[in-house]
Amino acid sequence: MFLGLLRAEGSWAVKSNAESGAGYSDILLIIPPEKTGCVIEVKYAENGAFDKALREAMEQIETHEYTGLLRQKGMETIHKYGLACYRKTCRVAYEKE
Repeated sequence: MFLGLLRAEGSWAVKSNAESGAGYSDILLIIPPEKTGCVIEVKYAENGAFDKALREAMEQIETHEYTGLLRQKGMETIHKYGLACYRKTCRVAYEKE
């Protein structure tokens, strides 16, 4: 459902499990008109350990160089999101590059 909402904006390119850098990112979003890209990494927060899951998500974006494909595509602004979910609750970490 989440991917469908992102794809509703016709000018955005949405890639799920795309090969990027040294691995496969959960979601890459490319917005060509604004030269903006987003990396979204989703983690399950085991037993509600949101801080740990968010830290892991953000570290994974860095260590696996998920922003590399976005840079290759000419994106100048990159937003990095870590999502941690547990039961019916989600938390988000964010960093702009």
